[in-house]
Amino acid sequence: MKRIGIIGAGRFGMALAESLSNAGMEVILVDRNRPAMQNASEFATALQGDATQPHVLDEAGFGECDLAVVAIGSNIEASMMATANCKELGIPNVVSKATSELHGKILRRIGADSVIYPDRDSANRLAKAIVNHNAVDFLEVSEGYSIAEIDVPHDAAGKSLAESDFRKTTGLSVLCVRRASDEAGRPRKVLIPQPTEVLRADDKIIVFGETRRLDSYSRD
Repeated sequence: MKRIGIIGAGRFGMALAESLSNAGMEVILVDRNRPAMQNASEFATALQGDATQPHVLDEAGFGECDLAVVAIGSNIEASMMATANCKELGIPNVVSKATSELHGKILRRIGADSVIYPDRDSANRLAKAIVNHNAVDFLEVSEGYSIAEIDVPHDAAGKSLAESDFRKTTGLSVLCVRRASDEAGRPRKVLIPQPTEVLRADDKIIVFGETRRLDSYSRD
């Protein structure tokens, strides 16, 4: 069972927490609002606290989460601090909600792995992605077509995109490559690949294609 930490019990945060709980996820929800936490206790481990304080998230168990969602929208400073705190705890994937392009750029700069600009309905879509496709690695663009981050297929490793004829053999288009840095501890670098780019076995590739094709590559 995946453990998901959510910061912020507004409309989006509450809808996401309930959707994930209904899907069988273990959900930890943190917010300053006591009444909201009382309501959320029916479907999540709901804790009142200030997520801008690192010890609050640590004590709530966020350090053991597989993914965290910072669902704070109106208070930009709080969303930034909460995002930074989640990354400091070593959470593998941190998804942060943004209210503007500038807000989103700032969140990415301070470590957010993915930035979303949601309305209430998108909470259910994100819950579905977390349950079925390893969270932020999957994004439905339109019905039947999606973008996902996947591992390099075994038969394509060590070959260029042209040599592997990647698009023809997989039915997927490579948008970019995330490659491990040569320096330990540094984040992956993003490459816009040319046909001659040789794919490494440990690369992560962002691809676009039919959801039915992506399913065979993006599932755990």
